[in-house]
Amino acid sequence: MKTICLYFEIHQIIHLKRYRFFEIGSEHYYYDDYANEQGMNEVAERSYIPALRTLIDMAKANNGAFKVALSISGVALEQLEIHAPAVIELLHELNATGCCEFLCEPYSHGLSSLKNETCFCEEVERMRVKIKDYFGQDPKVFRNSSLIYDNEIGGIVAGMGFKGMLAEGAKHVLGWKSPHYLYHCAENPNLKLLLRDFKLSDDISLRFSNTEWSEYPLFADKYIGWIASLPENEQVINIFMELSALGIFQPLSSNILEFLKALPECAKQKGITFSTPSEIVTKLKSVDMIDVPYPMSWTDEERDISPWLGNVMQREAFDKLYSVAERVHLCSDRRIKQDWDYLQASNNFRFMTTKQMGVSLDRGIYDSPYDAFTNYMNILGDFIARVNALYPVDIVDIEDEELNSLLTTIRNQEEELVQLNDQVKHLQSLVKEQSEKAPAKKAPAKKTTTAKKTTTAKK
Repeated sequence: MKTICLYFEIHQIIHLKRYRFFEIGSEHYYYDDYANEQGMNEVAERSYIPALRTLIDMAKANNGAFKVALSISGVALEQLEIHAPAVIELLHELNATGCCEFLCEPYSHGLSSLKNETCFCEEVERMRVKIKDYFGQDPKVFRNSSLIYDNEIGGIVAGMGFKGMLAEGAKHVLGWKSPHYLYHCAENPNLKLLLRDFKLSDDISLRFSNTEWSEYPLFADKYIGWIASLPENEQVINIFMELSALGIFQPLSSNILEFLKALPECAKQKGITFSTPSEIVTKLKSVDMIDVPYPMSWTDEERDISPWLGNVMQREAFDKLYSVAERVHLCSDRRIKQDWDYLQASNNFRFMTTKQMGVSLDRGIYDSPYDAFTNYMNILGDFIARVNALYPVDIVDIEDEELNSLLTTIRNQEEELVQLNDQVKHLQSLVKEQSEKAPAKKAPAKKTTTAKKTTTAKK
């Protein structure tokens, strides 16, 4: 029996403000609050609120037969709390239906999985805790930013205890294989992989309202008919997209939500079910491993990481950012931590791309990729100076290996201090016990003295 795994991503860009070189060292606030509020309110009103209401109605109307999965970045949740709390309320209402699974992803929606394992694991765990606190779910399935995946990342994710992970069904990886099966990680077979069917996903998220598309207009029965016509043994159809596809990329006037509402009934008529990622990785067996030696993503035709790290500017900014990763990881300054999350967000590097793309890229305040690079590096210069101020300045120019060694020594010393403190406490407790027992030991001496006095009397 075929089953549809429907998944939506929620992430919101944090807009940086215009930051001049002469502001470095004097201005430590980097964000365009007006653009962030306006952007969040717009996407909430045009997409998130009507889309979530539709998903809630679908869950209630189909008595548990319709199921969906969502993942939300930590920075998006922060912005929703501030600017669009109504979206948070709808997420709780959707969760209450019992038909929605919340997945885990990097807190910052950044690229730490490509650079620093410690930072990656730390922000994934933070997001895991946040999802549990918000929705009472302990995520068992993971999705990386923009579905970035390779063998090494899969091994790290498996090591964190996740049972499944979403990835792109890229042609250059699958070859002749179909994305409509459950696969597993090459480094750890315990991690199951659900691969996105990019054609069926893009039919909804990119092409639905395109009047020049050969399949326009697309109706629910036709769409489900395509799925039903797939070979019988191809059981898992993974349809992944951003939630903003419903209302932003595909306007509500295109009847995109009416199309979505009709899917469960059309699927039921064809004997097709809906399942969450956890249900699939639990119930089905993997048919084979997927070998992904180089990172892939769900972005652009190449399905690689070139949209973020494809040119010298992007790599320079990326390397510069993570040059202070270990020190940021050690610090406890709340503002530093928050700025770190926002500066890691993948869109900061996306704005610097020089690739020729089939679709236009909205660079916001930036006139060009070079403008984006200059502004980001100005901000990064101030951020790094603040990080350096928390630690001895003379370690800034130390080579990476020396810095890592130094930081490891610091951590080891902290652990030794904790152990020594425990030993001191143990010795103090022993001394206390001995002092309490001391009076009882002096009692026999008094008896001896009394005996001597008696002997003298007899003489």
